[in-house]
Amino acid sequence: GGGNTPSGWPRGHSIDQELKRFLQSNTETQTRFGSLEFGVLVPESADVWTRWSYSGPNRPITPISNPQQMMKKLFGDPGETKTVRSVLDAVAQDIDRVMTRVSADDRHLLDAHLQAIRESELRIENDLQTTRQTPPEIDVSVVLQPEQMPLISDVQQNLMVAAFQSDQARLATLQYDKSVGNIRMTFIGINEGHHELSHDPDDKKDSMEKLIKIDQWYCQQIANLAQRLSETPEVDGTGPMLDNTTIIWTNELGKGNSHTLNDIPFVLVGSGLGLKSGQALAFDHMPHNRLWITLANALGHRIESFGNEKLSSGGIIADLWA
Repeated sequence: GGGNTPSGWPRGHSIDQELKRFLQSNTETQTRFGSLEFGVLVPESADVWTRWSYSGPNRPITPISNPQQMMKKLFGDPGETKTVRSVLDAVAQDIDRVMTRVSADDRHLLDAHLQAIRESELRIENDLQTTRQTPPEIDVSVVLQPEQMPLISDVQQNLMVAAFQSDQARLATLQYDKSVGNIRMTFIGINEGHHELSHDPDDKKDSMEKLIKIDQWYCQQIANLAQRLSETPEVDGTGPMLDNTTIIWTNELGKGNSHTLNDIPFVLVGSGLGLKSGQALAFDHMPHNRLWITLANALGHRIESFGNEKLSSGGIIADLWA
């Protein structure tokens, strides 16, 4: 909340998680994770300014901002199998020693317990074998500091594309900083904090020029991601990944210095959903719920509303529907 508009955790789930549920409900589109939540310098504090993905009412999903942590999540730890095996062996040996000291009835219970341990070991080992992927050659040892923001963005995008290419997820979100973020983008020659600049009046030309420069930097990050996807072939040889991907770039406000929720920009890149492209559209106070409905239906998820039903009125946006 802010500007006399208090808010709390959402009362439902976000559109990425709605689409995740849809894809994970079909064996043909199920993946290891379903969705992945990436961050670039997103603070660890859990509040409404730092979270935008929700699995349900009052259930925010924490994005992973540390590339090392994301690499381990995706591609594991080579020593993991050995660790699991040693722990289970130690438990089994302890039970063997106890076996000689208990009654026949208790030995029967311990036998059942040992069998359960063996089954767990086989299940864990199988899971490790089936989910283990060859780690990509990505240096994830970046320092998590504002001046390293371009490098962190680059590494996280590389990991996202690697996750898509290995089909570990079909959906991902990538969040930069947070609402009311005040990062000083010295790497593009700006020493003032982003948030303080965003509250300057429109007639303050110097501030507006700096805000445009900041927006251009964010735009370049989206262009970089699109370029990576266009240069990365699908595993099945059907063409570049960008042909099967749609990137949605947006911001939480239409304008910083007024906190308006009107005219929030949405940019769609890629032809993965088969929507009409190559056009700029302006709508008169159309709720973005209808954009989410359009995206879901383009993916094959035939929903007529999402979130607030009143804001879903009108359904699919015909100007986007191919």
